[in-house]
Formats: sequence, structure tokens, C-alpha cells
Amino acid sequence: MGRAALDEEAGLRHVLEHVRFGALAVTDGQHERVKRAVAAVTGFRPDQVVFQPNTTQALTHAVFGVTGDIALSLGEFPALPFAVQRASEVLKVGAPRWIGTDHGRVTPGNLRDQLDSRVAAVAVSLVDYRTGYLADLDGIRQVIGDRLLIVDAMQGFGVVDAPLHLADVVAAGGQKWVRAGWGTGFLALSDRALDRLTPVWSGWTGTDSPTQPMDEVLPPARGASAFQLTNGDPVAQARLAAALEQLADLGVDLVQEKVASTVSRIIDLADEHGIPIASPRAEDERAGIVVLDPGADRLTALTAALHNHGISATTRDGRVRLSPHASTSEETLEMLASALVSFATTSPL
Repeated sequence: MGRAALDEEAGLRHVLEHVRFGALAVTDGQHERVKRAVAAVTGFRPDQVVFQPNTTQALTHAVFGVTGDIALSLGEFPALPFAVQRASEVLKVGAPRWIGTDHGRVTPGNLRDQLDSRVAAVAVSLVDYRTGYLADLDGIRQVIGDRLLIVDAMQGFGVVDAPLHLADVVAAGGQKWVRAGWGTGFLALSDRALDRLTPVWSGWTGTDSPTQPMDEVLPPARGASAFQLTNGDPVAQARLAAALEQLADLGVDLVQEKVASTVSRIIDLADEHGIPIASPRAEDERAGIVVLDPGADRLTALTAALHNHGISATTRDGRVRLSPHASTSEETLEMLASALVSFATTSPL
């Protein structure tokens, strides 16, 4: 977690450990605070935002509410395909429309010819978790017309200054780029989404009642608040709010600039040592993920070199993923350079 989230958690835990009459007003106010913080960095209004414990639950709320088919790639992070398939099996008001991609990339061009009148929504990742490809939300919006655009922003939220306001549904967690820790996330819904989505998962806190409902089951609220099951963890809400307030103060554009510079240096290091890059090189097609493709026969050597030099990396599908943050230091880059030297000078078996 980042320092802002850690400090916020420590402060609230102190309040909870020494609680006195009236002290819980601090925790009670975190729900509205986190909605304002999300709104400030997404372009949505606070009333269009509802806190969620993770991206998957947020996406499930959204796709279960769609009437009609949802077009998406089967190669998306599992949270999306699973939610769409489960909704289809249970509700039977639509089906997943598995679309072809351009080498794993969902682009406006390959979407255009795969949509028909039965497709009510298109779901896509802001940044593909395997390739690091940054989706062209502007182009996709133009191609899909007034269909709902559902965006899993997890792999890019907080690190790329994307036009999220073009989406109808944005879901993300705070544990990755914004470093707010686990149990933090949100769902943002446009007015069009609120008009068309049915709040299937709507619990007792998702009503318009200002107090706890008693002895009656009220209808869902008329806004984003309908898409919740119960009260959120106020400490988690505070962590996410603090992290996003810091991000808003700094500016997502400045974070993107810093990360883009570091990504370019990592790409240069990989080129210097002859390691193929599987992620985009162009800045307008990438965010903060660099994917190295050393080949099956050299994968173990690369992961061992990174581990031995203290570099944390993710290995998926025979490739190695590096994700630098804005805070990634010169010392860390020197450690990475040493790891790649070690890899390059290790003879293949």
C-alpha cells in the first residue's frame, strides 16, 4: 500500500480503538468521501458512483443488469467472461458474444463487423492484463454507437489518463496502481447505464430510504446506490479515498508521464539485452505494463535472474510482466539492469 492509504488506515484504527460517543461520525462519512474522490479522477458525478470491495463484484453487478447480448473477448481477464457467462446461464435475457481480436487486442476495427442489433453492450479492459495494450475508448465508443460500454479499468486505473467519461460502466479496484490495498474498489455508472441496467444484486442498503428499512422490502434506489449489497468497510473506503485524493492532487497526467518514461527505459534495457517485447511500444497503445517474451527455453533463466536481484514480476503464459509505478526508483532500475545482464550472460542449457 502507499503511504497515504497506510496513514489513513492507522488514523481510523486509532479512532476505532479509542471510540467515544460521536466518534463514529468519522467512519460514517467515508462512503460519501470515497464517492467524491472517485468522481474527481473519473469524470463521473459522485451520485453515479458506488463503493465496491473489488473489481469483480462491481463488474458482476453491471453485467447481471444488462438485457441483451454482451460482446467481449474470451481473452479478457476472467472476471468479465465469468460474470457474463453466469448472467446468461441464470437470467437468460442475453448471451455472451465472443468476439475475435487482433492478436489479443480489442480494437474499433475488429469490433465494427462483429456487432448486430442483439448486442446491447460491449465489455473491454482499459488495459489488457496479458499484452499491456491500452484500449482506444474513443474509437470504440464511436463504433458501438449508443450501446453500453462496460470497462474493466483495473489494469490502467490511476496510471493512464484515459477518457473514462466515454464509458457507461467503469469498474476498478484500488489495490494495484493507486496502492489503496485490498478490499477497495468502485462502480461508476452513466445516466444511460442507470436507465438501462436492472439492479439484480440490490441489498437492503441499496434503497432510497434515509434510514434502515424495517418490516418492509423497499424497491431499489433510482441511482448507482442500488448496486450494492450492504454497507462497505469504512476503513477500506478511507484508504481508497485518501489514495485517490493524493492522485487528484498530483494529477493522473503527471503519473502517466512518469510511468511512461520508466516504461521506455525498461523497453530500452530489454532491447539492449536482446529480450523480445510482447507489449506495445507506442506510448498511445500502452500504460504501465511491459511484457517480456524470452521464449520457453529461456523463461526459467529470466525469472530466476529477476528473483535473484530482488525484482518482483508476474509470469503468465510463458511471458514475464513488469509493472513500474511512479515511485519506482533509480535503484530499482539498476537492480533490473543487473538482472538482465545476468540473464543475458547465462548460457542456455
